[in-house]
Amino acid sequence: MPSTLPVGDPAPADGALPQDLPVDSAADFGVYLHVPFCRVRCGYCDFNTYTAGELRGARQDQYADTLLREVALSREVLADAGALRPASTVFFGGGTPTLLPAGDLGRMLAGVRSCFGIAPGAEVTVEANPDTVTDTVAADLAASGVTRLSIGMQSAVPRVLAALDRTHDPENVATAVAAARGAGLDVSVDLIYGAPGETLADWQRSLETAVALAPDHISAYALIIEEGTKLHRQIRRGEVPAPDDDLQADMYELADEMLADAGFDWYEVSNWSRGEAHRSRHNLAYWRGSDWWGYGPGAHSHVAGLRWWNVKHPAAYAQRLAAGESPAAGRERPDAASRNLEDVLLRSRIREGLAVSEVTDAGRHAVPALIADGLIDGASALRGRIVLTRRGRLLADAVVRALTA
Repeated sequence: MPSTLPVGDPAPADGALPQDLPVDSAADFGVYLHVPFCRVRCGYCDFNTYTAGELRGARQDQYADTLLREVALSREVLADAGALRPASTVFFGGGTPTLLPAGDLGRMLAGVRSCFGIAPGAEVTVEANPDTVTDTVAADLAASGVTRLSIGMQSAVPRVLAALDRTHDPENVATAVAAARGAGLDVSVDLIYGAPGETLADWQRSLETAVALAPDHISAYALIIEEGTKLHRQIRRGEVPAPDDDLQADMYELADEMLADAGFDWYEVSNWSRGEAHRSRHNLAYWRGSDWWGYGPGAHSHVAGLRWWNVKHPAAYAQRLAAGESPAAGRERPDAASRNLEDVLLRSRIREGLAVSEVTDAGRHAVPALIADGLIDGASALRGRIVLTRRGRLLADAVVRALTA
């Protein structure tokens, strides 16, 4: 089942922000729209998603109207805080957003546009299952203002997809990419490596297939076993092997080499693009600690250092909004030390890195050893920036520990 929510302070029923919150009205503002529906639950997934049998009173055909109530409420909250800004990025995530009709996604986007405006040149992304993308769907999304499609390819090898409980036809990835291209959309494909039984040759085949599709962007994530998932239970019972850390490291190095050779630049540990123009600006906003409002059940938000999260189940989410109440279940305002730790954790993952001056004295003293160990780039450090090498990307957590000791 989906992961648990954090423990925090109670959130006010009206969703109001603290009066002393130092909101920067000139800062970028991102919008995340969570669509929590899936046809089946993948064995590795602990996202807040629900199949038809788990909805218990919530309805997919009413979801767009329900979410638009939260959009309207958020406009009031942000206006009261003097924080109204046009959306610089919009991201439909899930779940499987394209299980909803393209018209519903378009209405949700229109609601954001009506309440906040959408900045000129904004990036608007929709995640999609390959089986749900047709020429008509892609064209309708583009007509509504979507600029980018992120396609869940995961693997090109059928038995690897089966190990992940992915049900899409791998042949439909190329069809979805062609539909997106025909509609004038940028294209990203998502891959996962380290599935039970996956070999290095399997992974190479998936990379070759992804590169041949000529997308603008590729994400490649190491499989992580989350407690409570079907895959976690299978590994605990000895039915399938746990991911092999050394093999996953080899897979990462292979991906970085092949993608670089194909003209993709890494800009975050798990993300590569064909030049800076095709980086995911929405995800970069997360890594840089920008402001965003997350709409939908279980969605998280961040404004000026304040974080909050919504109730998880779609039925509870709908009930709160129908009663005119905020769906927020709790919130927190981390102290300066916690914010600094998170800042180093996130910003060290991106290509621009972070300034040496922004880490603690102990962290600065650790820099020479990190250079000597080949974990951060020496030339960048001399210019005052901490930037991970390929080896450092494999050991990013160890780098963060050294910088925050």
